[in-house]
Amino acid sequence: MTATHKSKPTAGSLESLFVSDRDLFKELLRESLQEVLEAEMTELIGAAPGERSAERIGYRAGHYGRSLVTRIGKLELRVPRDRDGRFSTELFERYQRSEKALVSALAEMYVQGVSTRKVKAITEELCGHAFSASTISQINKGLDGALERFALRALEEPYPYLILDARYEKVRIDGVIRSQAVLIAIGINWEGRRQVLGVELANRESATSWKDFVRRLKERGLNGVEFVVSDDHDGLKKAVAELLPEAAWQRCYVHFLRNALDYLPRKADDDCLQELRWLYDRRDLKEAQADLAAWLKRWERRYPKLTDWAEENIGQTLTFYRLPRQHHKHMKSTNLLERLNEEIKRRTRVVRIFPNPESCLRLVRALCAETHEAWLEDNRYINMDLLKEQRKAAMKIAA
Repeated sequence: MTATHKSKPTAGSLESLFVSDRDLFKELLRESLQEVLEAEMTELIGAAPGERSAERIGYRAGHYGRSLVTRIGKLELRVPRDRDGRFSTELFERYQRSEKALVSALAEMYVQGVSTRKVKAITEELCGHAFSASTISQINKGLDGALERFALRALEEPYPYLILDARYEKVRIDGVIRSQAVLIAIGINWEGRRQVLGVELANRESATSWKDFVRRLKERGLNGVEFVVSDDHDGLKKAVAELLPEAAWQRCYVHFLRNALDYLPRKADDDCLQELRWLYDRRDLKEAQADLAAWLKRWERRYPKLTDWAEENIGQTLTFYRLPRQHHKHMKSTNLLERLNEEIKRRTRVVRIFPNPESCLRLVRALCAETHEAWLEDNRYINMDLLKEQRKAAMKIAA
């Protein structure tokens, strides 16, 4: 008999799978979440089902049923029990936080008369009934308290690395659709773990909005910042310079390379920017500067506007070379935050236009809170011992 092996779908195939076979996708998701629950129980008692183990500290005692509402329908799961009643899972609370925020935003659109029949169908399928103002209020009540605690929590430890960026969402304000800036801060502590430190809405990215954002982070306890990564936004740079004067600033090299396109003709030689990008893979600043000199000499006659601009501004993107080499790939750009923004975009585009600022902030904060909690459970993102060793070596040389 030929063995049959289950294979998990690739990330790229999930969307087409969802469209072509909704029931199969639901079953795959249900199986995955069920495996999470069983793995949590195995970790608690120290043994898999039927396993003989000296590390065992408890025994299973069956399951009970529990429903989980998701965007693709209701999933019926079997939650494990142990004899001593010690097993507890945060899967439902954590998973449903962003789901409830998304449902809430869609529901508010429907109640306020700005949704489509599709929105009505989605919301009714998700929760099994039509929405009233009181229903929405009940959905939001528990969410808002938890998200406010997350957003206003005290920052009780130093964060030597800080990444700042913003994205924009469409929000209906006083009957007019406006763009609202979503300001986000990510910190990396001395254990090398990532954390979402702040998420706020502002009418636009300005010096005032960024100063207010960073000032509130400091009021909550932000301290010990030594290195800040962001794009070249003037308001953001001013806020960092004024409120975090002790920190070195790194201009995101990815944004810099995008900006470089403004100084090139449309049919420019691809090798020109490719060679510029290679500067950021060099081992140290001396090597990068040598390659920069060669690059300028090669391209200055053909693209003088680009080379003049690059020569004047590229130093802002090379600050990361003062860090340990193993940190370069993480701290030379805002890519860590960009990946979070992409996940936010994937969810907010379902809503398209938020009915009010509150619903926008609720969904974005819910997604950030879930990401934050997942990061806390991950292995460390960066080995910060390398920075400590570098600092000790520098002090010895100075002495």
